[in-house]
Amino acid sequence: MKNTSLWIWVLWSCLGMAGTAAEPNTLTPAERAEGWRLLFNGKNLEGWRSVHRATPPTTGWVVTNGWLVKVAGQRGGDLISTQRFENFELSWEWRIPARANNGVKYMFTEKRGVGHEYQMIDDTTIKSPKQQTASFYDVLPPRPHAPVKLAPEINHSRVVVRGNHVEHWLNGEKVLEYECGSPELLAAVAKSKFREAPDFGKKIAGHLLLTDHNDEAAFRNVKVRELPAP
Repeated sequence: MKNTSLWIWVLWSCLGMAGTAAEPNTLTPAERAEGWRLLFNGKNLEGWRSVHRATPPTTGWVVTNGWLVKVAGQRGGDLISTQRFENFELSWEWRIPARANNGVKYMFTEKRGVGHEYQMIDDTTIKSPKQQTASFYDVLPPRPHAPVKLAPEINHSRVVVRGNHVEHWLNGEKVLEYECGSPELLAAVAKSKFREAPDFGKKIAGHLLLTDHNDEAAFRNVKVRELPAP
């Protein structure tokens, strides 16, 4: 009887602890103290808009079960943050179905029309390392055997931009870093599809952008904190 009561207490304790876990699209007190803020509230597109417009698209993107979902086959256009960022850390969770393709861009400006892209893709469909998940799309590859979880599992990604230094993280591991404006990066840009984009590869303040590649992609726990200049 004593053992039965003990197991009931252990089970109740575990359930209670699970109930206190942070809900998706929320911040813990520690995160708030560190300067984090949500870019997706889990309910609507507040803080986002269409490119060249003051409001978000009315088709192509939906919010369901705490996920911001790009609807496959519905072209609503890219989503950009209403705010620009210069030195920041961006964190998000994402999942895509098999054979899907998406990405998060930063340093994006509407005048230039391009940004540095953190690639999100089903790596089984890709041959070029420069187009794999967590690459600087078409410019720099992530390190070999980056810890990607294949579709439809959930991945966690981070981008850190501080001064000219940029880092791409995937599932808790740093998989790529580079220096904006460095000879090495500019040489890589010159070999990419972005070679004609003015000053591409140099540090600028810009919007964050969720791409509309027509495939399904889902985002949650999208959060950012601004960092001091180095």
